[in-house]
Amino acid sequence: MKCMRRVGMRSELELGAQARLQGFLAELGAGCLRDRRKRESFALYALGLLSGSERKSAEPLAELYGCDPLEVQHMHDKLLHFVSGSSWDDHDVRQFAARYAIEELSRHEPVTTWVIDDTGFLKQGKHSVGVQRQYTGSAGKITNCQIGVSLCVATATTQLPLDFELYLPEAWTTDPLLRKRGKVPESVGFKTKTHLALDMIERAVRAEIPGEILLADSAYGDSNEFRSTVEVLGLDYAVGVSSNITVHLVDASGRARGPAISAKDLATKSSLRFRRITWRAGTRHELSARFCFVRVKTAHDDGLPLASRKEEWLILEWRDSEPEPTKFHLTTLPARMSKTEIVRILEERWRTERMYEDLKGELGLDHFEGRSYRGWHHHVSVVLCCAAFLVSEQARAFSPRRASPPGPAAHADSSSAALRALADDAAPRFRQSRARLAPPLPALPSRSLRRLSA
Repeated sequence: MKCMRRVGMRSELELGAQARLQGFLAELGAGCLRDRRKRESFALYALGLLSGSERKSAEPLAELYGCDPLEVQHMHDKLLHFVSGSSWDDHDVRQFAARYAIEELSRHEPVTTWVIDDTGFLKQGKHSVGVQRQYTGSAGKITNCQIGVSLCVATATTQLPLDFELYLPEAWTTDPLLRKRGKVPESVGFKTKTHLALDMIERAVRAEIPGEILLADSAYGDSNEFRSTVEVLGLDYAVGVSSNITVHLVDASGRARGPAISAKDLATKSSLRFRRITWRAGTRHELSARFCFVRVKTAHDDGLPLASRKEEWLILEWRDSEPEPTKFHLTTLPARMSKTEIVRILEERWRTERMYEDLKGELGLDHFEGRSYRGWHHHVSVVLCCAAFLVSEQARAFSPRRASPPGPAAHADSSSAALRALADDAAPRFRQSRARLAPPLPALPSRSLRRLSA
């Protein structure tokens, strides 16, 4: 078993981070977790996720806190009950964490963009709530997995995960045996990924989370309901769409002309003019492609006359490796905005995959081994809180207003590097005892923050 080792002298920066972490957890507990035992368990679970443990499920986390089997078993039961059995509001906890991180991010650069996406939680068995064979981009194929739909917010250099919802395939909401096995609440029914995304967007709007533009891929952008709701909620969107989406071309006066045409057929017209736009410096070469911008009105049967629909950009993207344009986007961003800036915003979604890798690899987003609906969401909530703290510490250390960290694409890599530096070996330190654990909270280890400040 693992025993916690004592930690020596710490620098001023390290002590500051320790104090901020203690204050963050204490304020979160006071505002969102009324019961002292829940506050204590939340802190232990969070500090375990911040540790260097390779696995971030209840059993290996319990081993961080005990030297003999009885202590480990007691801690395992305590953490397992907290994450799977205890009742507390995930939305309150997540909104507190979001506001904490956004406050720090906003001191350095504005939060302008929201990103909707989803990721797979690969599974071996069939008993975890929501699991079935389904497609996930995480594996690039149909496989046995759960799907989590996420909302994150972004500045020009940093992404912050804000919210997650577990997608329940229809069988998990209609089969009484599956509902019972996954402990799915009676209030939870079937919702598409698109509707789960809209729920999170609406919550963020009500919470007055800053942001102006929403990004999403074609799994969401193809939905007229999704795009319309986003616009009604006061956000511009820049979303991927499938090649079979149909549009009406718009003339200089804003009137639709000619019959509806699919994006794929439009891409074959020789009259289109493509221009090369570079949106980011990669590690080996600049990232660029050819783009064509066309003013359109979408063609769909929503009961509204075509003349009343707003015009928007249909953007055709032609990568050098493709014989023809294969990516298509719709955006309500203003016609007066520079096309280079629009492309830069469109291509920000690539960072979300990096964020998923960090959340899974460093904080154990996909390590939860319980099988219940509540347990999945509780585990994810603690992960989001840890990520919020780490992102805020990154913003303190790597402010865009200061010199950027050295190396190519420094801004693109700073979030990942800072998160790994802080999370590495950040196990809680405290004196071993059979008595109930109590404040003060353990401090972050010195090595992690030394690496961050280097």
